[in-house]
Amino acid sequence: MATTRTTFSLDEALAEQARTLGVNVSAAARDGVAAAVRAALAEADRRAYIDMPESDDGFWTSAEAWGSE
Repeated sequence: MATTRTTFSLDEALAEQARTLGVNVSAAARDGVAAAVRAALAEADRRAYIDMPESDDGFWTSAEAWGSE
């Protein structure tokens, strides 16, 4: 997986707690960004469905069934 460097600001007290507790800030940031992207994609999918919901197009009523008769 290709990666890219990024910089972000973190509250000083939170950064100190992370150091004290041995939290890997880079891993936590990656996990947080991944979770935020999944949530944003899910929300975009919901919005798209609300904007253009599925409708019955009549295809399935005239489609032939496959399989044994």
